Amino acid sequence: MQDNHLPALEIDNLAVQVVGDRAGRHVLENISFNLSPGETLCVVGESGSGKSVTSLAVMGLLPPDALRPSRGRILVEGEDILTASPSRLRELRATRVAMIFQEPMTALNPVEKVGEQIDEVLRIHSRLGRAERRAKILAMLELVHMPDAERIYDSYPHELSGGQRQRVVISMALILEPAILIADEPTTALDVTTQKQILSLIRELQMKHNTAVLFITHDFGVVAEIADRIVVMNRGKVVEVGTRNDILARPREPYTRMLVSSVPSLVPKPRGTLRTDIVLDVKALSKTYAGKRLFGRRRSIPAAQDVNLAVRRGEIVGIVGESGSGKTTVARCVVRLQDPTSGAVLVHGEDIAKASRSQLRPMRRRVQIVFQDPYRSLNPRIKVGESIIEGLVNFGRSRDEALSKARNLLDLVGLNQDAMHRYPHQFSGGQRQRICIARALALEPDILVADEAVSALDVSVQAQVLELLDEIRQRVGVGVLFITHDLRVAAQICDTIVVMQKGRIVEAGPAAEILIAPRQDYTRALIDAAPGRDWDFQNFRPLRSSVR
Repeated sequence: MQDNHLPALEIDNLAVQVVGDRAGRHVLENISFNLSPGETLCVVGESGSGKSVTSLAVMGLLPPDALRPSRGRILVEGEDILTASPSRLRELRATRVAMIFQEPMTALNPVEKVGEQIDEVLRIHSRLGRAERRAKILAMLELVHMPDAERIYDSYPHELSGGQRQRVVISMALILEPAILIADEPTTALDVTTQKQILSLIRELQMKHNTAVLFITHDFGVVAEIADRIVVMNRGKVVEVGTRNDILARPREPYTRMLVSSVPSLVPKPRGTLRTDIVLDVKALSKTYAGKRLFGRRRSIPAAQDVNLAVRRGEIVGIVGESGSGKTTVARCVVRLQDPTSGAVLVHGEDIAKASRSQLRPMRRRVQIVFQDPYRSLNPRIKVGESIIEGLVNFGRSRDEALSKARNLLDLVGLNQDAMHRYPHQFSGGQRQRICIARALALEPDILVADEAVSALDVSVQAQVLELLDEIRQRVGVGVLFITHDLRVAAQICDTIVVMQKGRIVEAGPAAEILIAPRQDYTRALIDAAPGRDWDFQNFRPLRSSVR
């Protein structure tokens, strides 16, 4: 039985070195902290701070040809995993330490039913018979509040929603009741209501089994909701460690103060009323997908129904809602990556929705899109300058003229012109997103669609990109259709907010009106689910005395 006086996890003076680096470069230096049974310890910091490397080191999953621990200890219930044999490590991973990864679809085998994937853990690490294993798995699926556990057991990952897939990964991690659960950004891609459910679930299971939780995140709203203590990391080192109130309300270090104050407020910034021309007018837009046949008839799935919205020159219109609300479907129909089933998408009066393929090509320069993942949006084998000028050259600009414009665009998005000659992998995530914005602006579009363009970025980089988008719309007058599940981001950047649920618009209006005085229960539920809503991060204080 576990000794509650002994830390579940103790990291002592850990350093991780780059294999084969002549200079002996380290990605982690002198990392020390501990985690007690039943405690939630949040590790925060910008991309590249060493958060995920620390978690992989604890799991014994560092890539041996790239990174190796060079000194220190990692004690799991007093046992140093850095000296453990491969077979002992394998045993510890399942029985004493488990991990939930950020993207459940990459953590699950797409061609194997989820029940069989959870069963594999029990089959390898327990002596239970098949019937006993199945009963235990179904009980766990019910414990994580899965609807119809029998159906989920026999489903493939692609047949489940993002929240359901994350629950499957949690089931897999907790099926053997480990002492330590490492959660690496498990809610980053989830909407606020699903995120709230997952956080509540982890807390519920933690209390039941007295599990120690190491939670890796860049979302300070989540940190404010769940943390007992916080570790702040920067460039492979621990900056400071303290209780939740110490770090959020009384941060000592300038880096910590910068991080916390970068968290956007849920209170919208005051914005004047725009009376410019309408550049995008979406009228009665609908999109229906043909689903599986049911009793000989094909079932249709409405993804967007009777959507009406307008974007003025220089205006930022945000579309918010849960996963499956129709946000991205509307965005993809606006840029004609999908053909709408009915309705009109008017750009300066021209209907993109009804344009033929030949008519569509010249219209495409007027509507551009920035996707969520900048790395997947850029060709890794093409230098940044070539990516930016591709559209210009395709539309008839000379190469010299296109290169000149590309250099000006890099200046506009705050990057040096030498970026032209580098590849995407040589930039940070925030820099890559700036490159994608520059590429989208190259054709001087009337409409820029940003589809979750900052959701994968840490708070400080997110703040920079939001400020950049706001500056660009003011300087060049582009209208922005901003798709997001993060209400804090919407509050800071949007003039108008459109709330969607199940393919329909629930309500729409000025950002201040929607977020401060919502009329609909659904909108109020979204706002209530926003993590950290009881904190004023920019002024380092709780908004309610009830905050512990």
